[in-house]
Amino acid sequence: MTRTFTSAKATRLNLKDFTSVPMRTFWITSVAFFLCFFAWFGIVPFMPDVVRDLGLSPNQKWNSVILAVAGTVFARLLIGKLCDKYGPRLCYTWLLLLGAIPVILCGLVQTPLQFLICRLFIGFIGASFVITQVHTSLMFASNIVGTANATSAGWGNLGGGANRLGMPLIAAAVIGMGVAEADAWRYSLIIAGIICFLMGIVYYFFTQDTPEGNFSELRAAGKKVKAGKKDEVGFMEALKDYRVWILFVVYAACFGIELTVYGTMDDYLQNTFSLDRITAGNIVLSFALMNIFARTLGGYFGDKFGKLKGLRGRVLFLVAILALEGVMLVTFSAITSLIVGIVFLVAFSLSVQMAEGATFSVVPFINKKAIGSISGIVGAGGNVGAFLAALLLKSKAAVAEQAAINANAGAAEEVVKLAQAEAAATAVSSGYFLIGILVFLAGVLALAIRFSTADEKSAAEDLSYDLPEQLVPSNA
Repeated sequence: MTRTFTSAKATRLNLKDFTSVPMRTFWITSVAFFLCFFAWFGIVPFMPDVVRDLGLSPNQKWNSVILAVAGTVFARLLIGKLCDKYGPRLCYTWLLLLGAIPVILCGLVQTPLQFLICRLFIGFIGASFVITQVHTSLMFASNIVGTANATSAGWGNLGGGANRLGMPLIAAAVIGMGVAEADAWRYSLIIAGIICFLMGIVYYFFTQDTPEGNFSELRAAGKKVKAGKKDEVGFMEALKDYRVWILFVVYAACFGIELTVYGTMDDYLQNTFSLDRITAGNIVLSFALMNIFARTLGGYFGDKFGKLKGLRGRVLFLVAILALEGVMLVTFSAITSLIVGIVFLVAFSLSVQMAEGATFSVVPFINKKAIGSISGIVGAGGNVGAFLAALLLKSKAAVAEQAAINANAGAAEEVVKLAQAEAAATAVSSGYFLIGILVFLAGVLALAIRFSTADEKSAAEDLSYDLPEQLVPSNA
């Protein structure tokens, strides 16, 4: 007979704690997520080298952006269900070990087709986000789970921009050891893949599924972690909840757009403001660095509004911050001044990352018996959003670039490049404008998320059992 075991989840986020099970898991899952995103977007700083080395056309270049997020859609849908069944520890271990393979192989490709195939399979490590959210949800109580989820995810997302500095540093190191500069991007990817593989080993030996032990151990002892009053529900039950699909759209409008920006902003800044590659990369890195605190703020305010106004308060904050994100992107798309553009890019960065944190301050309360499945579905929404946004930008930019190349056929190479850059800047700007409008509408749609009186009562009861939330800074 299975006995219900009430989980001793952490009720505070003490950033100086590296020994307790919840906080050790928090740090390891954050680092694992960081490395996955670092490797996932690790090729972006080297794209000019890849285009030259492999002879990619504008169409193939944009296809690589699309494929990098396409594979993650299916991986995220699957990984949530696997987490519910096998636990986040084993799922993360295997994702890191297997995901390292296409990262390493990408450094060995010789043709555009091989490159595109590797980009597709590298995208599978983007499912790491779902496992991170599931693992922190299992480790932290409801009074702090929004902040914990947002912080671990935000620090993980940082890897998507930190590679703008980290990958060139790795390349510089291998060049210093005698590797030809033309091959440095290949060695950098191989090294990133090896690091991911080693992290998989660390995850297996130094984490566990819940504060009480691994899923297999608890089941063998006839116990299960208590997540709510209802019996466990299946993946199909999660699919039937309309709120899950609204959050799917919402996450497409925040995380999906952040992914798209990570993949396209370097070129956009260079083409629009005539910046060099290093300066543009540093600005994108600054955008990513805001994940250190911005996503945490979204979860923190989600928790605060939850205490003040219940579950409806969490939703209303999500609506407001998502609408602000849309306004900031629309405004940024029309700006031609670098200084003003950076100001609105920072504002967009703050709002988009806060929206992500706010989304996952709502997710744990949709159905506590299907957190993994719901996290997987909502997480997949982020990649669907990135996929559709990349398709939209490709439909504009790739066509415009090719037209500019054709129109200037026979002209000097610098003239062709300038015309191509101007065409791409105009096309992407119009794409950002349209995406911003759609993001705003997604915020309006989020108003339709409702909770029953029983849901509100259950959340209030959970909160009354928890200690007051406390985010302990690292210098406290």
